This record gives sequence, structure tokens and C-alpha cells, in this order.
Amino acid sequence: MIKIDIVKAAFDDLHQLNIICRETFYESFSGENTEVDMQSYLEETFSPQNLTAELMDENTQIYFAKHQNEILGYLKLNFGNAQTHLKDDTAIQIERLYIKKENQNQNIGQNLLDKAIEIAKFHEKKLIWLGVWEKNFGAIKFYQRNGFTAFGNYIFTLGKDKQQDILMKLMLSSI
Repeated sequence: MIKIDIVKAAFDDLHQLNIICRETFYESFSGENTEVDMQSYLEETFSPQNLTAELMDENTQIYFAKHQNEILGYLKLNFGNAQTHLKDDTAIQIERLYIKKENQNQNIGQNLLDKAIEIAKFHEKKLIWLGVWEKNFGAIKFYQRNGFTAFGNYIFTLGKDKQQDILMKLMLSSI
């Protein structure tokens, strides 16, 4: 295990955010998707305009997991109207939690999830929720180990491909 620092991303971090978003998403899903769909999604979702809007949104918080100034992963949280499916003022959404492939299984994801729980409790939220691709078995197991349970699903569009995502939640009163 390596020691990491979790730091909130700022507007000056736009370039680094763009790099880590693209790299970790591509590493996570390129093996199961076409290159055309991947590039389409990366260009649209992680454009400088979209990432700038995310960094400037008062209902969004983004955190980097760093080791000796190297970004190894990141976490994106949504509050209020920034939530994508479940618009619940008593909830917080984990929209993204990604770790570089070479740094997985080093407790970095757990540290980022713990940070999300800490923030949710600080803001007196009742639950944390997220969506995870039904074929992302490692992530599903990780969230289940941490007490998340499925409560629904939705269609996630990657390029032109329609995929099934599972909605999962963690009731904070249970931890």
C-alpha cells in the first residue's frame, strides 16, 4: 500500500483532470467497447468545456488521489441538481471514482470512497448513490463489500452503444 493525499481539484487543475479522466476511463472500458465509441465518449464527456463546467459547478466536488504529486486517481461527487438520476437533496452521488490501472488494488479506491462518506456525513446526507456498468464486476464487488446495494438501473450511452448500469446506494445510517 502506498500513502496518498486526497486534495480537492481547482480550476488550475483542468489539464491534469483532463488527463486522468481520459486515461482511467479508457483503461477501464476500452477492452469491452469499440474504439469509435470510446473516442466519441472521451471527446464529448471530457472536453475542456465540460470539465471546466464541472470544476465551476458549486454542486460538484472533484478530488485527486496523489502520491508524491502524481495523480493516481480521482473522485467526482454531485450534490443537489448536479446529480444525474436520483435528484435527492438528502443524497450525494459518486459520479466517478477511477484509479489508474497500475495503481489498482493499493487501497486508493477505498481511500477515495472513505473521503466521499466523510463528506456526505459532514453535509448530513442520508445516503450515497452511484451507477456502475453491469459488466464492471470488480467495481460491483468493491461497492458491495462496502455496503452498497442495488436499487435500480438505467441506460448509459457510450458513443452509440446503449449499456445497462446498475444503481447502487449506501444508507449512511447503516455505517
